[in-house]
Amino acid sequence: MNYTWNWGIFLEPSPEGVGTYADMLLSGLGWTVATALSSWVIAFTLGSVIGVLRTLPSKAANAVGTAYVELFRNVPLLVQMFLWYFVLPEVLPVGLGTAVKQMPDAPFYTAVLCLGFFTASRVAEQVRAGIQSLPRGQRMAGTALGFTTAQTYRHVLLPNAYRIILPPLTSEFLNNLKNTSVALTIGLLELTARARSMQEFSFQVFEAFTAATILYVLINLVVILGATLLERFVAVPGGR
Repeated sequence: MNYTWNWGIFLEPSPEGVGTYADMLLSGLGWTVATALSSWVIAFTLGSVIGVLRTLPSKAANAVGTAYVELFRNVPLLVQMFLWYFVLPEVLPVGLGTAVKQMPDAPFYTAVLCLGFFTASRVAEQVRAGIQSLPRGQRMAGTALGFTTAQTYRHVLLPNAYRIILPPLTSEFLNNLKNTSVALTIGLLELTARARSMQEFSFQVFEAFTAATILYVLINLVVILGATLLERFVAVPGGR
């Protein structure tokens, strides 16, 4: 059986009533970007806190940070997505659980939380490595200036650590962007889910996923370009 190519399929009306198939894919791209950006805010903020905990001179703080990283990093993302969406509402108090299940756009909020907490465990390890790669003299300089521990991290250690780990953080953001595709399993109509719907409606599987691939590549290139410009902007003159 020969496959019939039809690149004009993108201009045909979508059975979902959201315009053309091209509009349907762009709608999915919008959900993908929104999910990636929202979850990254959680991942970067929480990951930074956990990374700092793992470098503090406190066994209790180290234990908390290590427990978080080992829990979220070692459980597959798909399993975590199901736990957040299907299990969490059932273990909450009845009223709260019902409210969570009836919440508008529940798959979106669930995916944001799941990806945020999952990616935070990976960001935490990069922040920890960045801080530990700095010369000991920087921490000692902060102490000599009369800084508290919090001030030393805020004004000395973290700014320099972030400069060092910006490339791996960029890679982690790209991973987070691509991991949004897992959310199709809980009903989020992101880009991969829209491409899948398009091929099911039109049977033009190659056109649908070729377009999705191109959109993923384009958005990734935009992120890489932005990260490259940011790296140049924050670079310390004469530094490494």
